[in-house]
Amino acid sequence: MSAKTEHYDVVRKPIITEKTTMASENGAVVFEVAIDANKPQIKEAVEGLFGVKVKAVNTTITKGKVKRFRGQLGKRKDVKKAYVTLEEGNTIDVTTGL
Repeated sequence: MSAKTEHYDVVRKPIITEKTTMASENGAVVFEVAIDANKPQIKEAVEGLFGVKVKAVNTTITKGKVKRFRGQLGKRKDVKKAYVTLEEGNTIDVTTGL
């Protein structure tokens, strides 16, 4: 298990919400990833960082909302999430962090 620094650039942080907790019961883990990362890069990064076998990777891009702050218009950043499905028998404990 070799964790290259490029892997940390691809996988930013795990996302822990009620929805992702329900997904983890089916063997899926959700990560925030770099906006320009593609599915093969995400798969390689997760396998390299955590030493598990990845079955599938699904991605979503959430566009940032336009919000006001003290009368000024601002925009939140766009976020890309990766739903990583693991092979049978593989688990990742995301509560320990990266």
